[in-house]
This record gives sequence, structure tokens and C-alpha cells, in this order.
Amino acid sequence: MSKKGHKRSRLSNKVLGVISALVLGGGGVAVVAGNASAGQDDKAGQMTSTIVCPDVGDKLTAVPEQAKPEVDANLAKLDDQVAEASKQLAAGKAKGDAALLGDLKQKRDKTIAGVADAIGRGGQRPKEIEGLAACTMKQAAAADDGAAAAASKGEQGAAAQAAAQKGGPAKSDFVSITKIKPNVKNPAQAGNASKGSFTSQCGRNENGHFNPDNVIVAPGVSNGAHHMHDYVGNLTTDAFSTNGSLAASGTTCGNGDQSTYYWPVLRLRDGKVEKDAKAPGGGQDANVGTILKPKQVSLTFKGSPVDKVTAMPRFMRVITGDAKAFTNGNANANASWSCTGFENRQLKDKYPVCPKGSDVVRTFNFQSCFDGKNVDSANHRTHVAFVDKNGRCPKGFKAMPQLVMRLTYGVAPGARFAVDSFPEQLHKPATDHGDFINVMSNGLMNKAVNCINNGQNCR
Repeated sequence: MSKKGHKRSRLSNKVLGVISALVLGGGGVAVVAGNASAGQDDKAGQMTSTIVCPDVGDKLTAVPEQAKPEVDANLAKLDDQVAEASKQLAAGKAKGDAALLGDLKQKRDKTIAGVADAIGRGGQRPKEIEGLAACTMKQAAAADDGAAAAASKGEQGAAAQAAAQKGGPAKSDFVSITKIKPNVKNPAQAGNASKGSFTSQCGRNENGHFNPDNVIVAPGVSNGAHHMHDYVGNLTTDAFSTNGSLAASGTTCGNGDQSTYYWPVLRLRDGKVEKDAKAPGGGQDANVGTILKPKQVSLTFKGSPVDKVTAMPRFMRVITGDAKAFTNGNANANASWSCTGFENRQLKDKYPVCPKGSDVVRTFNFQSCFDGKNVDSANHRTHVAFVDKNGRCPKGFKAMPQLVMRLTYGVAPGARFAVDSFPEQLHKPATDHGDFINVMSNGLMNKAVNCINNGQNCR
């Protein structure tokens, strides 16, 4: 990391320290269609528009090593362009949809050409991203929660105020968990199954490690996520982290696990102004309301129902779920929502309304197969894979320990809450996602593998 990168990193951590002072691999997920809601349907006419753009990064199949910094910077610029257009749209500053989309297309054309040029200088120019500049509009139910109250206090700019008022979630994004039938199905275990587990106890982010970066998707870019992330494990993770800085860092995990575990924060849409109301990733990106601290964070590595697992390589990066699922579609959506006492019922595209005494549960079941050689891939997906319905890895992939992150939150029945998101994703539940960088020492990873394969439950 450069001296400049270290300086920016320390400054980011200092600022965010002030702010903080304040999927189912082998299972099932219910996709609830229509307008099932916590109480009543959204009122007719309460609609908002959002911008839908093709996901350029998801289409990339190969990026030469020397081209990665330029490609990553341009992909982050594409997100910036959509976020800015979304703010203009929500604030009513656009001179019509056609003009807004036309201006956005011009910017995206230039930036996508930059991606193609960078890759072409070190390899074959990618044809798969040609024609992805044009965006469209999509209608969705508008929010009617407490976000407008927070915006009305004048703590945010006009664009963020309007986005907070219109940007979700809507009543139709919630459903009572009691109305969902049990839907979780697990593969039968074969004779060679690895039945053990390995748990890292890393706390609940008591040290207040927050930032709106995404070192996996947008390394070297401040506010690359456009939403706030909650971290446990590695103490120094931000956009400017490198393998070297991660390996040299301390950790919140009791067993010395230096891995990075992070996810978007969950907020009460209660109309209250959080301390990041004027900050990137917070109010500037239409993420408003009180940040909820998890009651419990569980990080468990599990085995394969049909085979022994092999060690995952150090510095492997894995993302589960899709932060852009509302506009991309649910193909890669994988986070699931439920309530304590009802976890045999899992939701992908709805937030749960839990009965009194039951906590909201977010579960991230990560991919449990890898290609045996790569720690990452161009689209951050194709080097890993999920098992099939019988629990088997695809041809050419090996079983590895499956990370399951489970978070619980105390939320009053009927209270509106939402996951932080990119502005154009409208805080939809399907956009929830989890991120992981394996920084376990080889010795600790081998211990985990042995425990899992030998049927032990270790910490």
C-alpha cells in the first residue's frame, strides 16, 4: 500500500470511528410474489421510478492482472454515474427521463470503452460488454416510512432528502413470517460427509468498524459501495487494504482468525438522523435512520453432505448475494431473511415481520465449492460455486468449508427497517449480501478442515 493509501485509510478510520460512536446452499428460499405485506397494501399511485442499467462487471470473464486497477476504477465510476443519476431523478432535477438516460448513456459509453481498452491492451478486447451502456426506467412502490422525517430536519442535501422519501422500502416489501410455510430442504448426507464445524467468535463490531468501501469489488476506491458496511474480524479493512496489510492486522476474533467478514448495515427507518447523515454511504446515498447493532453474530464453517472438504486458499475473496438484485434480477440473490423460532421458513425477496419476542434473522450461506486454484475471478463469482440439489460440487470444483454467517436483530413487530443499498436499488431485501476474505493462517485453516472432516465441533 502506498503512503498516500495508508494516510487515507487512517483518515477514513478516524472519521468512521466518530460515525460509529453513535443463500441458502443446499437449502430453500421462499420468493413471495405479489403484494403480501405487513398490514395493508401500498396505496394506489404511490410509485417511484428507478434506473436499471446492465451490470458490466458481472459480464466480465477475464481481466489481465496489469489491467485490474484501471478496470476496477472504471467499474466504480459506472456505479458513481448511476448513483448520481438516481439522486437527480429522486430530487426532480432531471429534465425528463429521456434526457437523464441519454446523458447517462453517454457517460457509460465512455467508461465502458475505458474498461474494454484496459483489457484489450493486455489481452483480448471483451465483446461481452459491448452494447451495455443504455439504461431504462423501472417502476416500484414508493416508501412511506420514517425516512421523510429524517430528511425534513435539513441534515441532508435536497437530492438525498428526495431519495430518502421515495427510496424504499415499501409496505409490500414486508410479510409476516407466520404466513410463510416451511420451505428449507437440506440434501441427504452420504457416507463420506464431513459433519463437523469450525466457529470463529469475532464479536458484534463493538469497536465500531464501519465504512462505505468494498475492497473486493472496488479496491482503492472510497465509497465504492455507496452504502455502509459493518465489519468484524480484521481490524483495518477498507478500500485500500492489500493482502499484506490484512495479514499484518489485528483481529476481533478470539482464535486469531484475521479474516474479513462484512455486510451492509441494517437501519430502522425511524426518521432519526444518524451521525452519517451527511456522509458518503449514509445520507448522501439515501441510507438513513438508526443503524442497528446485531444482538448476535455467528460465523460458522460447515462441511459437505457428500464429501470431505479441502482447505480454501489464503486471501480467497467470496461474495454471496447480489447488491444489485432489484435491477439485475434474483439469479444471484442469496441472502435470506427469517425470524428466531421460524428458521425453517426463509425469505429471499421480503423482509420478515416477526411475532413479539422473536428476532429478525439474516443468514448468508456462502458458496462451498472452488475451482482449486483461483482466489478471485473477474466477476468475483466464477471461481466459486454452490452445490447442486444433491449437495455435490460442479465438475472441476472441490468442496471447501462453507461459511454461514447468521445475524440476529431485535426489531419491534411492525417496525420498518431496511438494509443499506445503492440508491437505485431502493433498499429491497433481495439486494442483501455478505462478503468474506479468508485471512486465516495456514495452520488455523488446516485445523478448521481437520475438525470439519473428523466430525468435531471446534472454535
